[in-house]
Amino acid sequence: MDRAQKEELVTSLSEVFKSTSVVVVAHYSGLTVAQLSALRRQAKAAGATVKVAKNRLAKIALEGSDVAHVASLMKGPTLIAYSSDPVAAPKIATDFAKTNDKFVILGGALGKSALNPDGVKALATLPSLDELRAKLVGLIQAPATKVAQVVNAPAAKLARVFGAYGRENEAA
Repeated sequence: MDRAQKEELVTSLSEVFKSTSVVVVAHYSGLTVAQLSALRRQAKAAGATVKVAKNRLAKIALEGSDVAHVASLMKGPTLIAYSSDPVAAPKIATDFAKTNDKFVILGGALGKSALNPDGVKALATLPSLDELRAKLVGLIQAPATKVAQVVNAPAAKLARVFGAYGRENEAA
């Protein structure tokens, strides 16, 4: 990698660190290329990104960003998972760590807050942004349908009463 490529990588990483809401740092030593490719595919499907970058270049890119405190975790073979959704990257990393013993979560950052491995796992248990939106829409729609049922119920009861009187008068 020549100097221009390194500068380009640092620039792109610094933009990512300034715009992303969550970063997860993990060791990947001992994973095969196929396993790393599977992790990248899972992350892409969930709206997250997984990158392996040189620690020195990643530390330079971290300078001046809100997540700069994760630089202390950059020792050895590390990878970075990030996403704009605060739950996507931790969820992918945690799920992958459950099935692969060689993948070890070191920690991460949520905005300006530092996360230890347990914090990343706790964040992974939260529902994603899309799931929260779906629940919110369901909560908003539920009262509207109940109001419609309550408004329609008296009319339906009146119709049944009138129908009963009509049948009663026909029988007499």
